[in-house]
Amino acid sequence: MLKPPRKTHASLSYAPCIFKPNISHSAPPPPDAIKLLKLSANTKSLKFGKLIHAHLIISNRTTKNNALETNSLINFYAKCNELFIARKLFDSMRQRNVVSWSALMTGYLHMGFSLEVIRLLKDMVSVDAISPNEYIFAIALASCSDSGRTKEGQQCHCYVLKSGLVFHQYVRNALLHMYSKYFSFQEVMWIWNLVPGTDIFSYNSVLSGLLENGYFKEGLEVLRRMVSDHVKWDSVTYVNIFGLCACLKYLRMGLELHGKMLISDVESDAYVSSAMINMYGKCGDVLSARRVFDRLQSQNVVLWTAIIAAYFQNGCFEDALKLFSKMKLDGARPNEFTFAVTLNASAGLSAISCGLLLHACTEKSGLKDYLTVGNALINMYAKSGNIPAAKNVFSDMTSRDTISWNAMICGYSHHGLGKEALHVFQEMLAAQEYPNYVTFIGVLSACSHLGLVQEGLYYLNLMKESSIVPGLAHYTCIVGLLSKAGRLDDAWNFMRSMPVKWDVVAWRTLLNACHIHRNYGFGKQIAEWIIEMDPNDVGTYTLLSNMYAKAKRWDGVVKIRKLMRDKNIKKEPGASWIEIRNVTHIFVAEETKHPEHSEIYEKVKELLTMIKPLGYVPNIGAVLHDVEDEQKDHYLSYHSEKLAIAYGLMKTPPEAPIIVMKNLRMCDDCHLAVKLISKVANRMIIVRDANRFHHFQEGHCSCADYW
Repeated sequence: MLKPPRKTHASLSYAPCIFKPNISHSAPPPPDAIKLLKLSANTKSLKFGKLIHAHLIISNRTTKNNALETNSLINFYAKCNELFIARKLFDSMRQRNVVSWSALMTGYLHMGFSLEVIRLLKDMVSVDAISPNEYIFAIALASCSDSGRTKEGQQCHCYVLKSGLVFHQYVRNALLHMYSKYFSFQEVMWIWNLVPGTDIFSYNSVLSGLLENGYFKEGLEVLRRMVSDHVKWDSVTYVNIFGLCACLKYLRMGLELHGKMLISDVESDAYVSSAMINMYGKCGDVLSARRVFDRLQSQNVVLWTAIIAAYFQNGCFEDALKLFSKMKLDGARPNEFTFAVTLNASAGLSAISCGLLLHACTEKSGLKDYLTVGNALINMYAKSGNIPAAKNVFSDMTSRDTISWNAMICGYSHHGLGKEALHVFQEMLAAQEYPNYVTFIGVLSACSHLGLVQEGLYYLNLMKESSIVPGLAHYTCIVGLLSKAGRLDDAWNFMRSMPVKWDVVAWRTLLNACHIHRNYGFGKQIAEWIIEMDPNDVGTYTLLSNMYAKAKRWDGVVKIRKLMRDKNIKKEPGASWIEIRNVTHIFVAEETKHPEHSEIYEKVKELLTMIKPLGYVPNIGAVLHDVEDEQKDHYLSYHSEKLAIAYGLMKTPPEAPIIVMKNLRMCDDCHLAVKLISKVANRMIIVRDANRFHHFQEGHCSCADYW
């Protein structure tokens, strides 16, 4: 079957004619070789460009004195990412001009070699004694901006001021972009007001830089100025402003901008559409994001990733994963960002089988080594209960950033493996990676798990010395740390002394400590404050009821449960689930709907019989007091996690760890039972409850019986 001729640019079709000595007089003359080189550079047609280069060599037009042809060749090879050849041509020139330097510097800039751009600028002035023009300065400033070399950027700024080129729009926009990325808003405005005349490129540069550095309110000021100056917006402007609305979660403004764009003549390309989808997603309006996506005539990987991310950001993890499957069916090839979002969606569901499948896809597509994918894999494995797999991914990474270290530290902390978390933190410091706000949440949480009071207070002070302002999460970790050590008075005094608006989570941390340390009087007082803050907080009612039950204050239990009924507050039913051979099995207390429920009940009875000689006695203290003891035993025996663990022991290989997820906090009885089951069954059993991961092995738990 004959294939249709391959389409090429019209001018490129003349390229072979250059080599023909005889051309018909009736045919149009071939384009100039310089024009063909420029066209080849713009279309990145390396093959045709090399043909033209060969012709120039044969016709002896690439001598060291032919600056025009050599400059065109340097520009061509630089744009085709063949910097070695471009540099070789550049070095061979006897006399270079501004165009020579500009072409090579542009190539290095686009390839990310910012330091080489700065070196070339210095050599241009010192070696060839050539004065830079506005284009050279724009390239150098862009290089300083991309690489964060602010000192060199300021030196360029001084040179620009001396040369009088600051009034050129290219230079001015490059200066604005650099200052908006790395300097204060006041300095950006100073540069802006220093030189009269603004265009849309100036506004776009400033807005982009402010967004990248989190100056959102300042971005609003620039937007107001843009409106007052009646500047006509382009597609880049809309991308920036939709991004601003997304960061500030200003849905109403986003809707107004969407309407403004629809009546304008700006084309809604993939970047504008993805910015709109991102804005709606971050503002919590998934339906509008989906409407924008569905109305597009074609969807590429950028748009698919944007809509998947919108669902993920709003907690619609299953929908995000379904869209990923639909994307693959539509023939769109996922990129590293798509995999990062879907892996995090899988982490949100703690769906280990889905995560394993996505991991295999990243291997197959060759995207596994991307930093964003590696970070998402660590997060997925940690949240799915497989912390050794997370560690393996972390160890195999060719490069790491702060997110990588944070994911590993926080992963270990969430699993109650405090020693391992602190060890990774020390490795992070040794690698000269600077910890940030999130890092110290993991570190302080690890200290809390280990009961290391002095170390926790030391790290809190280290934060302040590192110019990281502690937040509510860090202070809550300190409350948990003091509470676990039994220093309830110190925890209470700490909360009173800190100028922080404490939330329900922090107060419930102290309430839970009162429950564990059996300080019921103080606990009752704390619970009353929490209920006053949030009258519908079911967790507080449950803890208070359990405290009354442990104190055998049955009148208090009845009072709390009556209060819950009157306020129509219902405790969420306990549920546990386990994945076996890519199938998720869900259990609730006294499950009878499972097709193998008879065998599961028998397995539970067998396990409870096996652990009784080890000292297991059902903890019936928190069960309804008006029920017979035998009936209380029955209620406790068939809690959802016991059923899930029994099923896991029935269906998994003898050495495989059992990973169970639970929606509520584990009760005391189940915690004790599972500890002993791990010993008699000789299994690692991992249970994630509402608070944390519990690693049960050889009759011990990673939480040290404090959760």
